Amino acid sequence: MVGQGKGNFLVLEKELKPYQSVMEQAVEAILDKEVSDFPILVIHQQHIELGLPVVDHKKVNGKWSINASTLEEFATKQLIATDKIEDFQSIYKDPGQHLCLFVISELGAQFIFTPRKPDLGESK
Repeated sequence: MVGQGKGNFLVLEKELKPYQSVMEQAVEAILDKEVSDFPILVIHQQHIELGLPVVDHKKVNGKWSINASTLEEFATKQLIATDKIEDFQSIYKDPGQHLCLFVISELGAQFIFTPRKPDLGESK
């Protein structure tokens, strides 16, 4: 079972790779405009009313759509219980180093923290 989870994560990571730049830009916009210190990218395959659309899988001929959201929206919509907000904040990883993904798939919904890629400008 653990191996299957790791395999699913690797598949997801590969499928999201083309969107890495746009996901990082969405997180930077949330942080720079001081919308939230806790940006969350919602990765999904069906229409949902959560966050603002960043990528529509139908328009890019991909498998995943991506919406930009925040911890505050998750709390307002009661996706994270009020008494669990501090717990979530304590495990939330530095958004300068990691992307927080909320993945909704046929396997259910889960949070995943994935490392951000190094600045592409530095590697040239």
